[in-house]
Amino acid sequence: MSGLFRRGSKKRASASARFSEVLFCGGAMVLLGFLFFAPAAAFSDQTAQIPAGDGTSEAAVVEANEEPPLDEADLPPWEKEEGGALQPEPIPDPLEPFNRAMFHVNDKLYFWFFKPLATAYDYALPAELRSSFDNFFRNIEMPIRAVNCLLQGRFKDFGNEIARFLINSTIGVAGFGDAAKIVFHLEPGDEDFGQTLGRAGMKPLLFINWPIFGPSSVRDTIGRVGDGFLNPANYILSDWPERAGVSVYDRVNETSLSLGEYESFKRAALDPYVAMRDAYNQYREQKVRE
Repeated sequence: MSGLFRRGSKKRASASARFSEVLFCGGAMVLLGFLFFAPAAAFSDQTAQIPAGDGTSEAAVVEANEEPPLDEADLPPWEKEEGGALQPEPIPDPLEPFNRAMFHVNDKLYFWFFKPLATAYDYALPAELRSSFDNFFRNIEMPIRAVNCLLQGRFKDFGNEIARFLINSTIGVAGFGDAAKIVFHLEPGDEDFGQTLGRAGMKPLLFINWPIFGPSSVRDTIGRVGDGFLNPANYILSDWPERAGVSVYDRVNETSLSLGEYESFKRAALDPYVAMRDAYNQYREQKVRE
């Protein structure tokens, strides 16, 4: 019995040490962000005049905190539909037989595993509590968004992520509440390494539908791996069964907040696989352009 207590205390001490390391790294990143980027905030409300570029003497006023428009040559090629709506070029799908098989696997996983769990979970806990758990997980993932904001040169969004993390970790009680949005009207971001690669000029290359993880591309698969190195949960939880358990819980909690959406999507599609693939490609390319 005493041996069990000793092993338990050692495990708790190890987890506490890992948690302290993550807190130290997070605090250091926040401090560096403040030292390097806080001076730029003093100029965020200033404006600058630049030539209009049309040969006239008029000047165009540009807000200093606005990001310069991306060169169209650096963005993914887009087609124009009738009516002027922009649509991305179709993503190559040479692995369609495999992808369709994985779509079938994921469909069964949803209806036989995730949906029953999420339905019971939805019955047991009120939506407000489940939303607070979702806020907690998103707050922990702040380094993913903040670092990718820096890599994309989105310094204002970087400051927004740091501010949201500090506010939600304190006033929001460890991130369970989104005080940054409710009180200070700071909207959450969703930058990731896949978007960073896209803004750098990398194309999706081809579509991949992974089992469990769902739709992706070569670019976004690389991005997902890169984001994994920035996720503090992967350092706090060193054992893969613990990480897998937390990931499944997060997935069930997230599914409980969107029950019925997947069913509606399938009913509205003539070919659910094609609809899923095209919707994913359009969504991701739009995020790259934002």
